[in-house]
Amino acid sequence: MGRRFFKGGALIAPVPAALVTCGSEDGKRNVLTAAWTGIVNTRPPMAYVSIRPERHSHGIIMETGEFVINLTTSKMAKEVDFCGMKSGSKSDKFAKCGFETVKGETVSCPVILASPLSLECRVRSFEELGSHTMFIADITGVTADERYIDSKGKINLQQAGLMAYSHGEYFALGRKLGDFGFSVRKKGAGK
Repeated sequence: MGRRFFKGGALIAPVPAALVTCGSEDGKRNVLTAAWTGIVNTRPPMAYVSIRPERHSHGIIMETGEFVINLTTSKMAKEVDFCGMKSGSKSDKFAKCGFETVKGETVSCPVILASPLSLECRVRSFEELGSHTMFIADITGVTADERYIDSKGKINLQQAGLMAYSHGEYFALGRKLGDFGFSVRKKGAGK
């Protein structure tokens, strides 16, 4: 069996099915589903989100220079899909989805309490790339649901039921296959 060629396309998958929040707790705010998001740097910690200019959140982020990337769980699938299908310019998606929020610690944006992990971001730069604008941001803070923090202070999201997106479909992430470095670790080490 060989390989089949396709012309270039956005086919890296799975990707996070994240909820990006923007605006402020006491003013204009929005939440949208974004799959085009991820980490771009470790030191300093940086992330990105790519958003179409016609999306309601695009203008809010351009104005405020802040956003929060909220990871999602399989229990949130219906709400995540809704936030990707409906415009925040016409309705309050927080209310429609029943999302409770708090103000970020380092940004004015809302943090979704149902999210197991939220990255607070301040835009460093943006690049208009065609269909999307990529907002590159410093991660100024991280909040995690205490249920997923162990006695040593380590964040363990294995039990959170994280959700991913792959070519138009949502998936619950499955079982753990190993830890970083397991392929080269000496037998018996790290137990």
